[in-house]
Amino acid sequence: MYHISASLNGLGRMLHWFLLATLPFLSACASFYVDGNAPEIPVTQYKKPTEALNVQLVWEFQTEGVANTQATQALQARVHEQIVASGLFAKVSDKPVAGSALLAITVNNVPLTDMDDALGKGFVTGLTFGLAGTTVADGYECTLRYTSGNGSSPPLTYSGKHAIHTTFGTGSPPPGVHKASNADEAVFLMLRQVISRALNDLSQDPSFP
Repeated sequence: MYHISASLNGLGRMLHWFLLATLPFLSACASFYVDGNAPEIPVTQYKKPTEALNVQLVWEFQTEGVANTQATQALQARVHEQIVASGLFAKVSDKPVAGSALLAITVNNVPLTDMDDALGKGFVTGLTFGLAGTTVADGYECTLRYTSGNGSSPPLTYSGKHAIHTTFGTGSPPPGVHKASNADEAVFLMLRQVISRALNDLSQDPSFP
């Protein structure tokens, strides 16, 4: 299985619980929530460098530590746009540029809910998994690694965590979450928020850029 792809026909399959697509009746009663413990840091709070550098962006989405090519490609443009909009770099390229810095960003999707247990509870009650109410969660671990173009400074590394909660039937999400209209919106918001926090940490580092 892989945790990422798009809505109930696309990016929604980014979520590990999407193996539940094998039970179509569950799709109609799913609600998506982005955890409220990692809000977006606006670019206005970033500490902008006096002299911005060119940077090569290397982006990868992973599923339990394994590269997920489909998800990486699906989200590439959004990540690139966010890095450009951060104002921390003079130019952002997906290809190597002589003398430029290197910014590597990885987001790894890891399950926070025991799906065997969740599914088991549903089948025990006679396939009333959705009706009875169940909440499952996906975790996302973001790692940002910045290497300056001068080659003499050690890399700067920052990390952060986020989560998306999905409820079925009468399941209740944790308090303080943001309800998304669909799986796509939940994934996009989660990604933007977790990357914004890593970028802010990078901008505040006295060694940057």
